[in-house]
Amino acid sequence: MKQTKWFLHPITVFILSTAALAISLFLYIYWYVQVSAELKSVIDYYRLDASQFFEAQTWVVILILSLLVGVILVGILIIFIYNLKTLQLYRLQHTFINNFTHELKTPVTSLKLYLETFAKHKLPRDEELKYIGFMLQDAERLSGNINSILNLARIESRVYEEKATPVDLMKTIRQFISGNTHLFRNCDIHIESPSNETITYPVIVPLFEMLLMNILTNAMKYNVSGRPRVDISFEPGDHELMIRFRDNGIGIAKEERKRIFRKFYRGHSDDHVAVGGSGIGLYLVQQIARLHKGKVVADSEGPGKGSVFTLILPKMAPKGSGDEAD
Repeated sequence: MKQTKWFLHPITVFILSTAALAISLFLYIYWYVQVSAELKSVIDYYRLDASQFFEAQTWVVILILSLLVGVILVGILIIFIYNLKTLQLYRLQHTFINNFTHELKTPVTSLKLYLETFAKHKLPRDEELKYIGFMLQDAERLSGNINSILNLARIESRVYEEKATPVDLMKTIRQFISGNTHLFRNCDIHIESPSNETITYPVIVPLFEMLLMNILTNAMKYNVSGRPRVDISFEPGDHELMIRFRDNGIGIAKEERKRIFRKFYRGHSDDHVAVGGSGIGLYLVQQIARLHKGKVVADSEGPGKGSVFTLILPKMAPKGSGDEAD
């Protein structure tokens, strides 16, 4: 969560609001008791028209008190909004802790079961290799979840020190996929190159690969077809470069197309049951895009009709990874 400026801190706002209320009461009593008495004596002494003075004085009091009451109301509104956002963040964090605990507990339980099997039984070599493969998958799942949390903290705090370097994006994507064939062996990934031209763009390679990993694994995770498929296409333009990731997954409801990029948010299936995951994958994708001065948008023709995630990068290359996105 972003650091709140000192003059918007709820404690400061509360103190100022309380002080404004106390001052308004004090001024009301002061003006009523002191000013009115003195003004009346002056009016009596000079035999003036009292209605003109008291009417003017009344409007001054009303104006000042109205301003002070306005300050109080604004202060209360700021505190209310702040507390509402704090409550919302608490609920999101509570949901995330529950979800992430499940994401960690499942592979740990599985690893424990396999290790107990090795300890109690002497298995044939082929059976051992099969269980070892399962254990490696669980260990990789644990590692991925832990790395997601660590990278989330680094990206949000803007301490990622690596610089953007110009790379051939199509070549980088191909190398990433070929280097992770064990993760995408059940998925058909097709890269469409525009006229076989080279598309060079400065990116922070580890972050760009993290973006690819989250988009591609999402396409596999939220997919009920027999064979997940992702088509990656490039659309260079005069002012921006668009990279589209089109899958044959479960699709996205219209009302969820912006929500899915929120921190800790998890989508829902047609029966409104929350799907698995920690809820930070697509949030990381959006943050990485913003570090590159770009953004990611999601589109879908509806539930069951697949999804399209489009990475939009500006034609003007970012100066470096340390620049913050607007």
